[in-house]
Amino acid sequence: MKKKATPYINREISWLSFNERVLQEAADKTTPLIERLKFLGIFSNNRDEFYRVRVATVRRLSRLGKKAIAVYGEDPKELLTLLQRRVIAQQNRFEDIYQELIKELAASNLFLTNEKELSPTQQNFVRDYFSHEVVSNLFPVMIDDSKPFPYMKDKASYLYLKLESILSKQKNKFALIEIPSKITSRFVVLPKQGKKNYIILLDDVIRFNTDQIFDVFGYRTVEAYNIKLTRDAELEMDNDVSKSMIEKISKSVKARKQGLPVRFVYDVAMPNDMLKYIMKKLGMSKKDNAIPGGRYHNFKDFMNFPNPGEKDLVYNHPPALKHKYLIKNPFTTLKAIKERDILLHYPYHTYNHIIHLLREASIDPTVESIKITLYRVAADSSKIANALINAVKNGKKVSVLVELQARFDEENNIYWANKLQEEGAKVIYGVPGLKVHSKLILITTRESGKICNYSHIGTGNFNEKTARIYTDFSLLTANKLISDDLSKVFDFYENNFKVFQFKDLLVAPFFMRLELIALINKEIQFAKKKKKAAITLKMNSLVDKEMIEKLYEASKAGVKITLIIRGICSLVTDYEGWSDNIKAYSIVDKYLEHTRVFIFYNNGQEKIYLSSADWMSRNLDSRSEVAVPIYSEELRKQIKDIIEIQLSGNTKVRIIDRKQENHYKKAKPGEKKVRVQDAVYNYLQKDNENYLKLSQQKIIKK
Repeated sequence: MKKKATPYINREISWLSFNERVLQEAADKTTPLIERLKFLGIFSNNRDEFYRVRVATVRRLSRLGKKAIAVYGEDPKELLTLLQRRVIAQQNRFEDIYQELIKELAASNLFLTNEKELSPTQQNFVRDYFSHEVVSNLFPVMIDDSKPFPYMKDKASYLYLKLESILSKQKNKFALIEIPSKITSRFVVLPKQGKKNYIILLDDVIRFNTDQIFDVFGYRTVEAYNIKLTRDAELEMDNDVSKSMIEKISKSVKARKQGLPVRFVYDVAMPNDMLKYIMKKLGMSKKDNAIPGGRYHNFKDFMNFPNPGEKDLVYNHPPALKHKYLIKNPFTTLKAIKERDILLHYPYHTYNHIIHLLREASIDPTVESIKITLYRVAADSSKIANALINAVKNGKKVSVLVELQARFDEENNIYWANKLQEEGAKVIYGVPGLKVHSKLILITTRESGKICNYSHIGTGNFNEKTARIYTDFSLLTANKLISDDLSKVFDFYENNFKVFQFKDLLVAPFFMRLELIALINKEIQFAKKKKKAAITLKMNSLVDKEMIEKLYEASKAGVKITLIIRGICSLVTDYEGWSDNIKAYSIVDKYLEHTRVFIFYNNGQEKIYLSSADWMSRNLDSRSEVAVPIYSEELRKQIKDIIEIQLSGNTKVRIIDRKQENHYKKAKPGEKKVRVQDAVYNYLQKDNENYLKLSQQKIIKK
């Protein structure tokens, strides 16, 4: 009898289901109006990266013919057709939501206007704004059949124009104008009229003034449509051994900008002759590459949509909390960590605690060295990097592993790697064959002649900007067992030929997979003995086939498995005989859920880990990742309480089912509504209040 194939949802299909959840937030009337526009921007930005990376990969595989099916497990050509169909359906939904939002914004006295709707006063303002702020940033390109077609940038939005000759002797022409939204704001706030606020897009400011550009050449604009090209973003690495890692990455990043086109988005209102002409010039097939859209593209800019109107149009974010043990502690952060393990939870806790930790370490006379891994840091002026530079200036030994292959952050990371090295830090440029994705700090001090180590192991990047919108955990501990293992991890980064045994940490790519499987096997054994067995996993993505098969095996044995997966989930729930004991949920709300937590019941002696790793093959096999056990009973309780809050959520929580339909988990009759992210903030705030009240009572008793 033929063995049944393991149920598995294609990761690309599951990813589209995740992005559908983002689109749901844009449609959700309980979300503030401008935040709904921003979710359209997030959806658009997500989809751009999806095409640049995932669709580009599938397209490359499709060129292998039958070989690809053996390697990939399914026909890439069929998958591309399916993806195209799903994307177009989502795009149609996107346009409907956008049009509905425009109406709802108008009802709130915020009007998105275009060049055809301007009053005479607004026309004068737009002409003046164009002359002073825009025209100097425009570089129109005439399309001439006798010359090569002009290069179109990846991620840029263009106006594609049909020009009509004012002079009878000249032929009609086409032209391209890149919309300079990186230099000039995409949104222009027009003068207020009474209670009414008006915003016009930069695209329409240019449309209104195009005749000013072309009439000197004897042309006037007949039509102008928004278009956008997405290119393959895969880095092609140079194998030249004489070149440094930085040289190879720099060259690859430059080459990426010339990547092959994988998607062409156009205004569906564009006449067929204009569309045919440009598709031919780009050498693209309308069937495979073209996505019809609305009047505007590059909606990622809507993530920065201004609010000239009422406060209730945007989220009212409560102020970030100070951690209860760091509010009025008379000691430095290091001494507070020495007293007890501390768990920070962003964005609910302020990220300044990490900045202060590094700043204190940079001037503390007992600190001898700081070691840190940097995967993605703030682009403009990283306070983390500047604190490390200050530590060097104060005579500390600073070792920084900078991951040069962090996708789309390569140039920023190269900048900081060079800057840190120039200032005297020891910079390690990643590990050959591995991406270093772990989030680690090891601070070494000499106190009363003894060496002491302080460790940070987290789930999120050392980036003070994303820490405001990503939910992450940071464990701060002086536990010697953990710091001994962490020292070995940093030794490995400096000496890649050494492979270490780790006592407490789960470290990929060496032993994390094996140890996670061993933990699942223990739950299976408990279930077979009719003992309580349970696994709770929270992560961004669950894709790895071996780990999914192991979870199916556990489910069949009777282990109760609960999953909280924000993004891709290739495990099939509700599948009789396979996943009867598995429930899966996804939370998409105002903050991006980024924490990874693994909880194994372990016959009542629970094993709880925080990690930088998702359960994907790349994380477990080709990245350096770390999972840290939580030993403090106080922190274990706090993590379990937070997970319990997330599982009790009945607002902004979706059920992940086998059909990928994203149904909301709804409150039962008489049940109080629980919005997870607000509830977690309230939980931590109350924890602070209880601690301060208890501290005050102790002072009074004394």
